[in-house]
Amino acid sequence: MKLLLDANLSWRLTKKLKIYFEDCLHVDFIGLTIPASDIDIWKYALVNDLIIITNDDDYLNLANIKGFPPKVVLLRTGNQSNAFLEKLLVKHQLELERLYKTDEYGFLEIV
Repeated sequence: MKLLLDANLSWRLTKKLKIYFEDCLHVDFIGLTIPASDIDIWKYALVNDLIIITNDDDYLNLANIKGFPPKVVLLRTGNQSNAFLEKLLVKHQLELERLYKTDEYGFLEIV
């Protein structure tokens, strides 16, 4: 399972999360223009089989319009520290793995 952190999350999280997830990338370091548009991020995640992790509701709208993949995790936590987000994503690792493996749904909201 590979994760793609949106621009609204710190790139510093990627190193911490690589311990728990197969791979973790940040949108600022994948070769897209900065700032990358949501649709460009969506397309990149689709081609590279990545789950988008974001605080941005725009991806919910894209998921409703375009379906999935890519799959999207929407964090409803507000601004939090990297340590908090790391613990939160690790806590929900099994749910993220289920999301990655399923064909039944493509969206996960974490509160």
